[in-house]
Amino acid sequence: MDHLTSLMRVGLIGSGIQRSLTPAMHMAEGAAHGYRYDYELLDLDVLGVGVEQLPQLLAEAEQRGFLGLNITHPCKQTVMPLLDELSDEAATLGAVNTVVLRNGRRIGHNTDWWGFAEGFRRQLPDADLSHVVQLGAGGAGAATAFAILKLGARALTIVDVDPARAQTLAMSMARHFPSASIVSAVTPDAALGAATGLVHATPTGMDKHPGLPLPAELLRPDLWVAEIVYFPLETALLAEARRRGCRVADGGGMAVYQAVGAFALFTGIEPDAERMRAHFQTLTEAARSRA
Repeated sequence: MDHLTSLMRVGLIGSGIQRSLTPAMHMAEGAAHGYRYDYELLDLDVLGVGVEQLPQLLAEAEQRGFLGLNITHPCKQTVMPLLDELSDEAATLGAVNTVVLRNGRRIGHNTDWWGFAEGFRRQLPDADLSHVVQLGAGGAGAATAFAILKLGARALTIVDVDPARAQTLAMSMARHFPSASIVSAVTPDAALGAATGLVHATPTGMDKHPGLPLPAELLRPDLWVAEIVYFPLETALLAEARRRGCRVADGGGMAVYQAVGAFALFTGIEPDAERMRAHFQTLTEAARSRA
């Protein structure tokens, strides 16, 4: 491919995605490799359509020569029946966040779990995974649960405001990780007493959902805390956890490394993960200064 004349075109389908930092990360990394790289937002809200428009959006992307599409809320499950093939991880998680378009075929992947795992591994490389408590059993929670078990968690307690959803995710993960102890709970209180770490996978702490996802007194200095929220990067949970002496991993890890994984899948080029992380830091600092 001629770097200067050939255009790499990808996109993101989702709802309310105008503030996403993914396009900027992808385009900067593409430019760093000497490519013309265009990343287009296909925002359902802006287009005035719902998930029922997904088949048309996929077909149009193929017709326009897109290398692939990132997929976010509310389309990660809805897109699956429209694909020709799924990676093992996407099939296990029941969610797709990256669709590679090649030779008339649509191949679904999930880089969310790897993104969380990679960010966690880099920020908390020697974390004790004996007993992890996770808050949240939604789409992001499925990815983080899979990731923390892949990293070697021996016990995982999944907590959600919807007990049935927590139980369903626990049962699903137990099928894939039979040697781990995986249970669900209605509240984190009892489990956190014996836990070594906390994974937070709910929207609480985001700009639109401020606050703490659990009582502050449950945080202990010997507990590590991993976050998925990255708007803002320093959530109320991370600030409180730091104040109480906990080691923490911010939500930027998942945001950056899911993009790293998707870039490699789209282009076949190994991106510079540290460069993408540095660019992400610049973007979040700029966003915070504008707020």
